[in-house]
Amino acid sequence: MGKGDCYNRGLPPPNDAQSFSVKRAQVEFHNFASLGEPERAIAGYLDENRRRGTIIRGHRDFLGAMSPFLEIGANAGHTSYMLANEFAGDGFALDISADALRHGIALMDRCGFRRAPVRIAGDAVNLPFRDNSIRFVMACQVLSQFMNIESVFLEVKRVLAPGGVFLFTEEPLRRPLSLRLYRAPYPERMKPWERKLFDWGLLGYLARDVIGAEQEESFGIRQNHRMYLADWHKLITRHFAAQRYVVFAPQRGWGERIVKSVVRTDWRTARLLGGTLAAFCRKQGDAAPATAVDRFEDFLCCPDCHGALTRDASAALACSCGYRAPCEGGVYNLLPAALRAELYPGDREDAIDFSLPGHEARLREGWDELEGDFGNKFRWIAGRATAVLRRVRPGPLRLRVRGYAHEAQFAAGDPVVELRVNGERVTRQSLDRVGLFIVEADIPDAEEYEIEIQASPTFTWPDDDRVFSVNISMLRLVGRE
Repeated sequence: MGKGDCYNRGLPPPNDAQSFSVKRAQVEFHNFASLGEPERAIAGYLDENRRRGTIIRGHRDFLGAMSPFLEIGANAGHTSYMLANEFAGDGFALDISADALRHGIALMDRCGFRRAPVRIAGDAVNLPFRDNSIRFVMACQVLSQFMNIESVFLEVKRVLAPGGVFLFTEEPLRRPLSLRLYRAPYPERMKPWERKLFDWGLLGYLARDVIGAEQEESFGIRQNHRMYLADWHKLITRHFAAQRYVVFAPQRGWGERIVKSVVRTDWRTARLLGGTLAAFCRKQGDAAPATAVDRFEDFLCCPDCHGALTRDASAALACSCGYRAPCEGGVYNLLPAALRAELYPGDREDAIDFSLPGHEARLREGWDELEGDFGNKFRWIAGRATAVLRRVRPGPLRLRVRGYAHEAQFAAGDPVVELRVNGERVTRQSLDRVGLFIVEADIPDAEEYEIEIQASPTFTWPDDDRVFSVNISMLRLVGRE
């Protein structure tokens, strides 16, 4: 593989797969949530690895060599660490969230991992990898976040070596047997009647899509739950020469188990009740032997011009077109330069990210001390707080505020957040659930914005003389789409 044999695609990458606002929401959500509650997050990651490891071990005959591997949508990289350690693979963990990948160091410390993947912040529809360079690609709970799933397939097929395998897993199957009456919440937030129907295996017959999808979308992360089992098969056979499937059909309560008892197989049950799909997809051609990742830059290419990348004396990746990506916290950010500047604005006058030093300069009154861990940095407000943001780009703007509503606030009443800009109210939003929230509003044209956040009701905790309402982790001016 020569240094110049990079992208040769002819057509520009598709622009209908995933909007910029969804990419931004994914970065913000993963930065905030990937290790915001470290013990809970790591326990969840290890549970996911147990499930995914079982699938891999059951199909090693189909997989063959697993080096070099690439996991797309890796989040904190936990499954990539499993591939590197349990399965002795060499490869890459890629996610659009650089901060989520940086948290992988906590996984190494907690789990005693000795080997780590190369961590790359990148976009699944513009993979910064050379043609035919990767032996094994894995994606878990990723494809359904793209409105045009085929665009991801095309990128994966491009970077896969002949005979290479693409494994995707935990992708939702659309359920034919449903009245699609409403969007059901996650089990822990269900009303008593919903929980009863859920336990009986009947709620799925009423729900419009995957249970809990609405809560994901309230953060701005869009979900594509339109794919029936036959649709997945049609897409896979269009692009891959051989395939093997594992379906996981729902069998909760008597309402779903009775269907399984009638139709007898998981495959037929999934065609009626949906569930999730794992698929092993082999690219046309003869498989090459495993390749060690000694000079990892030889597998990469520039996300802007698609030319070769080299490592300079400071360990940064650089291209002759002027593109440069330093190693920051063990992660190389290989997003296209324009996208990288928007998703990672850094310490800029139009953004306040409480996880970044220097944000205090734009705060005014009403903020408590900084709290939190890893990407989950925040400040409580008592009921009112102010800050100042300044325009750095032309064009119409929106104000985006990310925060967290505590269950104690719901116990005190019905939470409401109001945003005022330069003295005028721009939105007033009721919060309907405990947890992360996003409040957005269009704002008038100005060079400087005095932001006022009002939240009610307030509450107190024993042995703490402070008054609380919500906590805030980010304020930002964003362009209107």
